[in-house]
Amino acid sequence: MLKYVNTGVVFQEIPDEVTLAVNISNCPCHCPGCHSRFLWEDIGNLLTTQVLDNFVQEFGANITCICFMGGDAEPLYVNTLARYLHTAHPKFKVGWYSGRLRIPSGVQKADFDYIKIGPYIAHLGPLNRKTTNQRLYKRFEDNKFMDITARFWKK
Repeated sequence: MLKYVNTGVVFQEIPDEVTLAVNISNCPCHCPGCHSRFLWEDIGNLLTTQVLDNFVQEFGANITCICFMGGDAEPLYVNTLARYLHTAHPKFKVGWYSGRLRIPSGVQKADFDYIKIGPYIAHLGPLNRKTTNQRLYKRFEDNKFMDITARFWKK
């Protein structure tokens, strides 16, 4: 079962959204240069649908999106939670940041509105640099995903 360590309302993880970022622990990626190494440990509280309901109650008036930051140890459970959010709280968009290079098989992309993939590599920079290795995909009405990364590159 996944555990989360903390949350935060953020503005850059999913551009154009006010996002509740849910930081998930036990990350197996161990990216060099990781700014959240504490998330490598198996620490925190269980992340359940009840916890998500509590987040919606606490933050719902101030956010437009809920994003799972990590969860690569249990991607199918992240998918289950995303599906739950879309069913129980359809007004919110759902995102997932995976440090993997590819979306794991078995994950149903249509259960997400945004998926950001790729480990953070310091010398390549974050999402807003042309040199980034990370990619942000957005789901459109036809359930097709489009890479929208270039929209956020600094000129």
